[in-house]
Amino acid sequence: MTGTWSLPLAAAAFAVATVVIAFAGARLARVVDRLADRTGLGEAISGAVLLGSATSLAGLTVSVVAAASNEPSVAISNSVGGIAAQTAFIVALDITHRGANLERASASLTNVFNALLMVTLLGVVVLGVAMPPDTLFGVHPASMLLLVVYGYGLRLSRSISTEPMWQPRRTADTWLDEPEEAEPDERLTGLWTQFGALAVITAFSGWVVGRAGLSLIEATGLSGTFVAVAFTAVATSLPELITGLAAVRAGALTLAVGGIIGGNTFDTLFIAVSDIVYQRGSLYEQVVPSDLFVIGWTTLLTGILGAGLIRRQRAWIGFEGVAILGGYVGGLVILWRM
Repeated sequence: MTGTWSLPLAAAAFAVATVVIAFAGARLARVVDRLADRTGLGEAISGAVLLGSATSLAGLTVSVVAAASNEPSVAISNSVGGIAAQTAFIVALDITHRGANLERASASLTNVFNALLMVTLLGVVVLGVAMPPDTLFGVHPASMLLLVVYGYGLRLSRSISTEPMWQPRRTADTWLDEPEEAEPDERLTGLWTQFGALAVITAFSGWVVGRAGLSLIEATGLSGTFVAVAFTAVATSLPELITGLAAVRAGALTLAVGGIIGGNTFDTLFIAVSDIVYQRGSLYEQVVPSDLFVIGWTTLLTGILGAGLIRRQRAWIGFEGVAILGGYVGGLVILWRM
């Protein structure tokens, strides 16, 4: 592997970039919450599209850097491992919101749909692994399907948000998504400028994390899959945690959950983009058993989350919180042993 950094430099760069990512994520939550109100998109859609894509830029950069550096396992596991980490972060948000189970309080049909979309996208990835490694202009058909399904999923999500055929039942614990009044000196162009600047900072920090992660693999001899899931994916997923915590404190519960689930659906596109960047055939052909384990593990955690969003248990930490946290820790242990 060429262009790697020394272990001390990689560790320092990784730490600094992680702090920058966390700081940018904290600012993004407030900016997107205001954009949700000013544009009329609503918290669920803004969380899924604006917040989800912006906070995922760091992870996207890591996967692209890995694919360009001939580390396909890092590219794939960073993408899917980030989804697993971000799903586990919802449990952390649950802990900070003591009023009731977060999934109960943030009732949103859009978030339920996006959880199902996430499972569908992961299914496309598995199909890509099982299919012949044929490509069209160097791109596997599964990557094209990922882009199509994601785009159509966004369209359906918007339709569900504006004209829902089902409505979650309101309870005493339900927090409604009600727009706040605009501040007198607040300009929409200023909000978009802040959003763009924070997105650029997040993406550049992701590049630093990606280079540091590849250097860590070279210096320590750890597997690319484990480094991607346990280190780079967690570091680049911090914006989802920070923005989620900030949104919960601000009472924007639907935005908090929607930002994580929307970010998760966007993260599957890392694989499609990495497949385009990867120049040695199909990225899916390079999937190893540990990568496939990560995909199945993440699908399981997403399914549990979807069940929790539908069940809306009253308990502070519902069955889905315990199952997701236990499943995440157990998956890391199994992956380390693999």
